[in-house]
Amino acid sequence: MGSGIRAELRVDADGTCPVAKAAADAGASTFSVSRGIDPAGTGTVTEEFMLDGAPAEDPSIDEDLTQVFTYGSKAVYRFTRPRGQGCPCDCIEQFDCPVVDVHTRNGLLYLVFHAADMDQLRNIITSLRERYSDVDIRRLLRSEGDRSGHDLVFVDRGRLTERQREVLETAHGMGYFDRPKGANAGEVADALDISRSTFTEHLAAAQTKLLDAILEE
Repeated sequence: MGSGIRAELRVDADGTCPVAKAAADAGASTFSVSRGIDPAGTGTVTEEFMLDGAPAEDPSIDEDLTQVFTYGSKAVYRFTRPRGQGCPCDCIEQFDCPVVDVHTRNGLLYLVFHAADMDQLRNIITSLRERYSDVDIRRLLRSEGDRSGHDLVFVDRGRLTERQREVLETAHGMGYFDRPKGANAGEVADALDISRSTFTEHLAAAQTKLLDAILEE
């Protein structure tokens, strides 16, 4: 039985995705995004997407997009781009993970794919964050084939400030969380060159963020 992970991410594509850019320019949402490799082997990708809520002849739509179908407030656009240009979909698919669903809301890109395991998922997210400043994990589902009985939790360390992370790492390294303690609050605070009360405040804030990530629905 499989033990894969279904992931939904939200990415600010920062102008690198024509689909997200068209939606942002038109102030609309996109869905029904489909993609296919050029059968002639030229290394290009042809994509189509449906834009909902934009005028039929919207001047904000990029001239490189070809309108191929319309009905009501919806219009289907098509474009061709080089494969491997570094857009979020290419970034994910370099790990041999096809993107199975793409849509946009409020100018942001939402991507769904299936990773083989947590290691592959971490590598994909790391790769995306090297390129894009805003990558948010919206939802993770473990395959029903995984009978381990454990809930899947992916803690985004980006929730922590640099100082909060430093406090946690120092406290953990000094054995503050061990039983019996390897160091007390005053000793950890001294190592960080901060007051005991400041240490306590940073630690409480960091622990709250981590617990929120673990316990939230």
